[in-house]
Amino acid sequence: MSNAYDLIILGGGVAGMTSAIYASRANLKVLLLDENACGGLVNWTKVVENMPSYKSIGGMELVERVQEQVEELGVTVEEAACIDSMDLSGTIKTIEADDEVYTAKAVIVATGRKPAPLEAAGDCEQVHYCAVCDGSAYIDKRVLIVGGGNSGFDEALSLLDLGISELTLIEKMDRFFAASSTQAQLAERSNATMHLSTEVVSVNHSDKLESVTFRNVETGEEYTHECDGIFVFMGQHPGTESFAELLDLDADGYIVTDDDMATSVPGVFAAGDVRPKKYRQITTAMSDGTIAALEAERFIHSMK
Repeated sequence: MSNAYDLIILGGGVAGMTSAIYASRANLKVLLLDENACGGLVNWTKVVENMPSYKSIGGMELVERVQEQVEELGVTVEEAACIDSMDLSGTIKTIEADDEVYTAKAVIVATGRKPAPLEAAGDCEQVHYCAVCDGSAYIDKRVLIVGGGNSGFDEALSLLDLGISELTLIEKMDRFFAASSTQAQLAERSNATMHLSTEVVSVNHSDKLESVTFRNVETGEEYTHECDGIFVFMGQHPGTESFAELLDLDADGYIVTDDDMATSVPGVFAAGDVRPKKYRQITTAMSDGTIAALEAERFIHSMK
């Protein structure tokens, strides 16, 4: 099969997959590349209850349904793709991934946002960023949650409901940032403890996780805490590292676009959480993906 496409979409979250649906229905030859699995952060969402047409649906189930629609339309989908290099400057865009060279007339960047990593974790395999994905391995075990925002508290409650034996939640700042009602729910759990002004200094492991060394940021006191698994929810940052020298980014690393999703490079568009925006929802990502695909189609036809 030829590696020449009309449109290449980088990122298989809901923004990227929506772009793929619209572009394919416009009779464009479309390639979608994702460095992980399609779905992005929606895969980590236990239940989606604000999606029109679904009163309630699991995040993974929603992703499966959208991806099925994408593939039925004939879009070429490559997951776990390792992108080696990109040249977006020319009339024909070139992307090299997994020793294959792909070309396209237009590109949509929909690489979304990624969890901020716990730097002290190193290569410890018991450090996770998705309770829905990995929580079942810790039934009847001790878990540490790093991050006192809504995600940290929500996932803490989910893990407790799943059946973990003991949960500790820490926050580096001097207050928690989750909704007060959620904080109250966790405080009522007898097997959960919460600590403010606490950070992870080191993750101690050999073949498996043994303990974590904490530091109280106010007193400087350090102490060791034994646990079996760590779940990290310290916020997110845009997945734009590969585009720093290729596209205009704002001070926070998001790709700058106009209202039509066009970037600083002709023929390159951006959609979803990779853009600076006030609201980050599944529906707003789909809106971006729709606009980006329609504008990419318009751009491609203008080349003829």
